[in-house]
Amino acid sequence: MDTIFAAGTVCWRETKKDEIKVLLIRRVKHQDWSFPKGKVDKGESLPVAAVRETYEETGLAIELAVNLGTINYTVSVGKGNEKTSRNKTVQYWAAKVPNKIAKNHDFVPNDEVFKIKWVKLDKVAKKLTYPADRELFSVFEKLVSTGLHDTFSITLLRHAKALPRAESTMPDSRRPLTDQGLKQALKIVPTLEAFGLKQIYSSTALRCLDTVAPLAEHTGIEVHPREGISQDAWESGETRPLRELISELVNKNISTVVCSHSPVLPDLAREIAAETMSAPGRYLASAVELPTAAFSVFHISKDNYELNQAKNMSNHDSGIVSGIVAVETYPIKI
Repeated sequence: MDTIFAAGTVCWRETKKDEIKVLLIRRVKHQDWSFPKGKVDKGESLPVAAVRETYEETGLAIELAVNLGTINYTVSVGKGNEKTSRNKTVQYWAAKVPNKIAKNHDFVPNDEVFKIKWVKLDKVAKKLTYPADRELFSVFEKLVSTGLHDTFSITLLRHAKALPRAESTMPDSRRPLTDQGLKQALKIVPTLEAFGLKQIYSSTALRCLDTVAPLAEHTGIEVHPREGISQDAWESGETRPLRELISELVNKNISTVVCSHSPVLPDLAREIAAETMSAPGRYLASAVELPTAAFSVFHISKDNYELNQAKNMSNHDSGIVSGIVAVETYPIKI
């Protein structure tokens, strides 16, 4: 049975009274209450679809945060005797909407949605029409109950395909991207942008700088080159710059892309875990076993990272919680 892929968001905001409200939509065709979502267009990634569908249905331009998982169900397609059943899989992310933007937003009814409503957290489950949506929402509720719902991300990106060493007469750090690599560098832009990046850091190697160049041009974000995360620096045995950069990024709580090299990425991942007091494990190695131009998004809790720091400073080791909430990986196909 063919599968229909779709993507959506659980949009939330925090009021001045520290009350969490969640956005629900009322659809024209089904007369139901659900979350913004829709089918993936041809050639589109799930994250890009989630951002696009949320905007088309609600008028809100959002940035994706922590991955909430998927829901699966069967739908009927076609007309009359030609109707067939197909599986449908919907991937969801949380998306924080600034309270001021939410309050001042003028929703315009459209062909799919005629009403939106911000609902108090404890009223959402009863308001939702479908059990699958309630099950999905329970994931978000658990994150809220443990203070893990408000996140930022550090994305580790392996550079795009570069000219092999054996075919280059240039120093290793000056090897350029191949034609395939240049195409990869362009293709990763929309998916990376969907996660609301605010900073770009890169190894000083040309193949890394060229990988993030289209992203920087598209977003208008300046690239910060760092010699310390280059392969040359790593091969010299110098790891302090990796630790210093990750510490800087985690303490800023700002979503950032870091472009580096295959042998350097595992150390960067370990530094993220160490800085956020997250448990080590196989998931770290899996997240950085990346082909060229692939990337992994580490979602890190803002609130619990601050809690960890406070406990650490007070020498209270009990009750420390993980700062890494989720990790998702995206290979790029050309």
